[in-house]
Amino acid sequence: MLFPTATFAIFFMVVLPLSWLLMSRGERWRPFIVASSYVFYSAWDWRFVFLLAFSTVWNQVFAVAIHKRTEARTRKALLTAAVVGDVALLGYFKYYGFFVTSTHNLFSLVDLNVPLEVRSIVLPVGISFFTFMGISYIVDTYRGDFEPVGFGKFAAYLSFFPHLVAGPIVRPGELLPQFDSPRDPRYVDTSRAFFLIGTGLFMKVVIANYLAGSIVDQVFGAPNQHSSLEVLVGIYAYAVQIYADFFGYTNIAIGLALILGFRFPQNFDSPYAAVSIQDFWRRWHMTLSRWLRDYLYIPLGGNRGSRLFTYRNLMLTMLLGGLWHGAGWTFVAWGAIHGTALVAERWWRERPGLVERPSTPWRRSWHRFATFQVVCFAWIFFRADSFADAWDVIVRLFTAWGEPSPLVTGGVLAAIAVGIGSQYLPSRFPLAIMARFSRLPIPAQAAVLSLALLVTHAMGPEGVAPFIYFQF
Repeated sequence: MLFPTATFAIFFMVVLPLSWLLMSRGERWRPFIVASSYVFYSAWDWRFVFLLAFSTVWNQVFAVAIHKRTEARTRKALLTAAVVGDVALLGYFKYYGFFVTSTHNLFSLVDLNVPLEVRSIVLPVGISFFTFMGISYIVDTYRGDFEPVGFGKFAAYLSFFPHLVAGPIVRPGELLPQFDSPRDPRYVDTSRAFFLIGTGLFMKVVIANYLAGSIVDQVFGAPNQHSSLEVLVGIYAYAVQIYADFFGYTNIAIGLALILGFRFPQNFDSPYAAVSIQDFWRRWHMTLSRWLRDYLYIPLGGNRGSRLFTYRNLMLTMLLGGLWHGAGWTFVAWGAIHGTALVAERWWRERPGLVERPSTPWRRSWHRFATFQVVCFAWIFFRADSFADAWDVIVRLFTAWGEPSPLVTGGVLAAIAVGIGSQYLPSRFPLAIMARFSRLPIPAQAAVLSLALLVTHAMGPEGVAPFIYFQF
């Protein structure tokens, strides 16, 4: 069920009033919101509802067992079993074909014919996100950050439909405490919620979909048929497309949760204004970045050791982060590029005799430009279907200058400018807009929202493509 569709609008108009009516009765609200979320999830494939239910039972049973045990060895064994089960479930659905094909290709290099069955397995939408949230719950319980909650409350946490299929990754400590007391509709920040939903719809329906159909899909689908200028603009267009697509989704998700009375963490903070790759990962998909830091990088040892040990941990974290995004070696390459850049930046900062230079507007601009180029180069591998396709894009980028470039239109350049330029607006700008909107009378607010939706619908292409991060 896509957010920007009439089907979801009808679903939400039914769920919203009932949710608020039941909010004061937690024992009734929790099964209602779980059932609503399962209905939402079943719109993709009703069979995978059982997978979500199994994940819920699995993680709750192990969390309770870990909490009740006092022996360190037993608790650690239970934690290991729980995490292995979660990862195995994710691995089967997401990586089975990838590992079988990779193993077959490896044996073929040494002329060994090993019969391996490649099955066609449908990837359940959102499995990476609710698996990571389940692991968070298990690990945080093991660490003693909080006690396991009741089954109904945990089921509501794991299946809550605004974050279910594409995040943001909401930690147990960020959402579960909000279930402890009824939300008060008088304190819902509707101005912020409508602003988030409106901007999210515009970024997805207008910017992301327009760039995908106007240049990105054509350039990456057949790079050898396009000029170097079209390829260059297509790469920048994809950088904006994936940002607008995912930023748009999370804005809608955060806004919907806010209308229901719950607050999600921010997921983006102007990532293309970053001055380094490290800064980029503090701004891009921030809930995933923090998850990788707290549940992978730090357990690996973090920076508690030699420089080489730290560099290894950075690279492993980014390689696994790349593999999380997709079952393909191109995603591993994408992670490797970011990992290499992070290691290089850390080495540069820690080199002996370093004299810190004062920050200047020119130096910040140069750092932003260089960081953006590295990020865009990595996006080539992220978007390409294979290394051969990625290589074709890179080669064509340098070998077809001066050829006609009909895809580079004013509309494409304007969409790219909006996508990147919006990240350089002062942080107080959206706050000022929301403040002015909140002071309008209710009829005026409704008129503004209606006009914004009409403009978005008129400017957007026919139909709404699935969000890019649904496949992860």
